Amino acid sequence: MADVNRGNRPLSPHLTIYRPQLTSMTSILTRITGNAMLVAALLIVWWFLAAATSPGYFAFVNGFITSWFGDLIMFLSVWGLWYHTLAGCRHLVWDNGYALDIPTAEKLGWAVIAGSVVLTLLTVIIV
Repeated sequence: MADVNRGNRPLSPHLTIYRPQLTSMTSILTRITGNAMLVAALLIVWWFLAAATSPGYFAFVNGFITSWFGDLIMFLSVWGLWYHTLAGCRHLVWDNGYALDIPTAEKLGWAVIAGSVVLTLLTVIIV
């Protein structure tokens, strides 16, 4: 028998009915921070290449990197590095078969978020 409602049904799971969980959001954020760290690494390489090119070009690039926007990028990069590191440690725990139940996974997700914020602030204050 043909399905008469086939064109009217959303594909499952559809974004309008799916409730995002903390573990799925932290997984997506891990991928985003991984890509953001690549962009930050390219900015640092740009800075090194400018230093090797000429004093004038280095002054231009250094002015960008040390501007408020560059400071914001570097601050968020430090947060992304700590977040990505802690999320990787969480995955190592999961890969060994521990903390897979939902309440513990939720606690680990919040621990990764809080830990990354605390470690970022400590890094910025100390360095």
